[in-house]
Amino acid sequence: MRKYEHLAQSIRVGNMTLKNRIMMVAMHHLYTENGLPTSRFNEYYWKRAEGGCALVVVGACRFDDYGAKASTMSLRDDSCIPAYQDFIDGMHRRDCKVAVQLYHAGRYMKKGDVIADDEAIGPSPVYTPYTKEVAREMARDDIDRVIRDWAAGAARAKTAGFDAVEISASAGYLITQFLSPLTNLRTDEYGGSFENRCRFPLEVISAVREAVGPDYPILLRYGTHDLVPGSNGSEECLRFAKIAAKHVDMLDLTGGWHESRTPQLTGETPRGAFTYLAKAIKEAVDIPVSVANRMGDPRTVEEAVALGYCDIVAMGRPLVADPELPGKLFSGREHLVRRCVACNQGCLAGTFFDKPVRCLVNGLAGREYEIPEVPAKKPKKILIVGGGPAGCETAIRAARRGHHVTLWEKSDSLGGQLRLTASLPARSEFSGLIQYHKNALKDAGVKVEFGREANADEILVSGFDEVVIATGRVHKPIKIRIKENAPPVYTAEEIITENPVLGKRVAVIGGSFVGLEVARKLAMEGSISPGQLFYLMSYKVESPEILEAMLNSTSRHVAVFEKGKLGAGYEPGIAWPVLGDLKRFGAELYKNTSVFEIDENGIVTADFAWPCDAVVVAVGLEPGNRLYEELKDRIPCHVLGNAKYLGRAINAIEAAAELGCRI
Repeated sequence: MRKYEHLAQSIRVGNMTLKNRIMMVAMHHLYTENGLPTSRFNEYYWKRAEGGCALVVVGACRFDDYGAKASTMSLRDDSCIPAYQDFIDGMHRRDCKVAVQLYHAGRYMKKGDVIADDEAIGPSPVYTPYTKEVAREMARDDIDRVIRDWAAGAARAKTAGFDAVEISASAGYLITQFLSPLTNLRTDEYGGSFENRCRFPLEVISAVREAVGPDYPILLRYGTHDLVPGSNGSEECLRFAKIAAKHVDMLDLTGGWHESRTPQLTGETPRGAFTYLAKAIKEAVDIPVSVANRMGDPRTVEEAVALGYCDIVAMGRPLVADPELPGKLFSGREHLVRRCVACNQGCLAGTFFDKPVRCLVNGLAGREYEIPEVPAKKPKKILIVGGGPAGCETAIRAARRGHHVTLWEKSDSLGGQLRLTASLPARSEFSGLIQYHKNALKDAGVKVEFGREANADEILVSGFDEVVIATGRVHKPIKIRIKENAPPVYTAEEIITENPVLGKRVAVIGGSFVGLEVARKLAMEGSISPGQLFYLMSYKVESPEILEAMLNSTSRHVAVFEKGKLGAGYEPGIAWPVLGDLKRFGAELYKNTSVFEIDENGIVTADFAWPCDAVVVAVGLEPGNRLYEELKDRIPCHVLGNAKYLGRAINAIEAAAELGCRI
């Protein structure tokens, strides 16, 4: 029996046969130019096709001048068609089906981004916190035009050679806006009753069907729960899914709206979080159903198909992280899967600000066209100093190219700062990157030596041709006066690794990534545990109201003090879940507040004192580049990651991947 026998089975979607049950969902990558494919776009997707995906959905793709930015993929007119043919031919040569998602953001467009000389449009003029604007209400002519253009875009997709077309009806975009009583306040035949709110979506589907014919596969990207108060919940979404399933060939299911305050992609979201909703829809319809969102763990996705939650597993970020994921699963190389860590730093965060997709764990994502991993012309003897992410990444890629690589790590384990991150709440997926590096180093033939404290003299007499310094950051003295009878002071590292039991009032100095994450950990320690919650719910010990109150309270009062802006170290738009948790637990967050002293009572700032039982210091690090300075003029030498400058892991891994491919 094959380990992933359920994922490996073929399946029919309309008249299209998929060779296995793994598909890649449409994501905004911003790899196009003037809306058309580029070498970057082609090579990126061709790598995912080579990796074993059965179906790749590209997009989102615009079809008019209202629904998407000019930077988005385009099938706006017939002139776009020829540009896709080389890309599609390349996908087919790699035995992969390819669909395109036609998308209209509706009121999620900002006025300044609308290509037409007009405002953004939506079913009703309702303010959206996503854009902080109010769209113009669509007149009947607008409705007819959008439906007509949607169908024309689908016809172009078929002419271009795409194997299927997908209609975007999720995430708070235009179709979802018509379905929702929160955003559809119309009093004509397109608003009011549930049946009327379904009219526009069904007319879009009908027009697309007429444009592509009865045998061409149509997929519907559809949300299972809006996750926005006052909008459609799971029951209403199920109700429309049953209607839509009569007119399309597959339901490609996902979570809620962009403006939702419920995490859907980050580490706060459990693996397979929405499979229970997919299961309800699958049991109610007669067409294939896929499900996305946190579907990257091999066992989770195999179980989802095996237990009948879905027919197909839809992956986005897991395939950004590792384009070879399907092939590795089906060839017994699961241990070499480079897993997504659910950080969203390079993917989701970037595209919200018109930046192309990057990946913290895959430094070559989107750069495949310019940095090929090819055999080295002349194998060298290379030393990597430091077993953190930058050092491991360089070692693996250099060794795979034929270099003879040795890695020295002064501790007894790999991972560097990632070991600390992986121990924090909602960040456990980072341990998967450490495990991947461990497995991949062995597979690539890297000689790993632990307990090796590198020094310049030893390196120079060891016969290496080149050296890479990736020693990370080091602690520097804390510039805060601590009085003799002050409460105990811990470093953030001590809190994470030693897990001491602290009192009821704890101050955290430093409000960057580490400080906020440690503060959340400390607050959560004083709240109900997952095990307690499961027990109390299972045996009906307490009412739902009491349990909810327990979930939203803590016995520990935490305060965070940051001399600048809170959230440094997070990409924009990514810190809100941890900030939301801290707010929920009543933590006090002080930005632009410097701590001058820790006296016998606790924290002292310029304006006030904050009594506490313990203090955690989450500041005071600097680059550990001493070794590089000693070697740089004596041997070909490179410096990476926090040994070069304090920065984000994504930047360190990108630089390491590039160095490993070019050294």
